[in-house]
Amino acid sequence: METALRSVLIVEDDERTAAFVADNLRADGFKVACASEPAEAVRAIEVRKPDLVLLDLALEAGASGLDVLDRVRCADGLGTRIDPELPVIVLTGRAEETDRVRGFARGADDYVVKPFFYSELLARVKAVLRRADGRSAQGAIVVGELALDPSTRLVRVGERPVELSAKEFALLHALARQPTRVFSKSELLRDVWGFLSMGATRTVDAHACRLRKKLGGRRWIVSVRGVGYRLVDAA
Repeated sequence: METALRSVLIVEDDERTAAFVADNLRADGFKVACASEPAEAVRAIEVRKPDLVLLDLALEAGASGLDVLDRVRCADGLGTRIDPELPVIVLTGRAEETDRVRGFARGADDYVVKPFFYSELLARVKAVLRRADGRSAQGAIVVGELALDPSTRLVRVGERPVELSAKEFALLHALARQPTRVFSKSELLRDVWGFLSMGATRTVDAHACRLRKKLGGRRWIVSVRGVGYRLVDAA
């Protein structure tokens, strides 16, 4: 990976932490910009189009970094200048499991707790960028009348375009790669949402239901009772 071509936006209101991370990333060949509050961060994402965001959760004046994460993941990728698949690593002092789950559920790609070693942070930055590269390098997937393109996030059923949220697209993409394979709910929670354990959440069921309706019926997103979901019937 050629890090000299990569840019990172640090959203952090603690000047010492921001300077420490920025100085080290620059020394490792990254282009770095900083923001200290949500509105400034969103503007920087729109204008600078970074390759990755390091996002603190507790920003100045009680603001939450989750607001920035929501703006990114809810972007349509077409009418806005924000890529909804932009890699985001949460960098925070909140170490409780509930905070981790909340961050992953809102779409974080990774979660680093303060205090941290810079070497670990750098490794995680590179790993997330590699995964993003892998996603963008994949070609369009076609299953019958359904076509989806991971690079543009465009989805069609026949000639009909289908508008999906970031997580709906991620769920569809996970199923479409092996369309007749049954994916367990725990697999999907781990791979699409980053959940470490299933718990009592009905996140997968709710997203599968919405996705089925948008795609146009029960021939897509087949529920396998007591197990999980597959995209189409195996027969």
